Amino acid sequence: MAKLVNSETRQEIEVKDGDSIIKAAEQLGVIFACQDGMCTSCQMEVTEGMNNLSEPTENEKEFSMKPSERLACQCKIKKGLVKIKVY
Repeated sequence: MAKLVNSETRQEIEVKDGDSIIKAAEQLGVIFACQDGMCTSCQMEVTEGMNNLSEPTENEKEFSMKPSERLACQCKIKKGLVKIKVY
């Protein structure tokens, strides 16, 4: 099992390896609107474990985000620990 952690509140949620992080991220305070990678409402900063997430999607590449930022609706957690900062 992988683990998603809100680096500010230290709340942790377990996620199956290879699963989308949408439900876990929502429980950690990430706000979602479209869930299709079009609105950036779920933009978050990955403070640790970026290499444990799937590669950025084409939708994510279209936005001018910092290298440490991802859209939660587009991510799958491959394994291990990922810490996020919620905007």
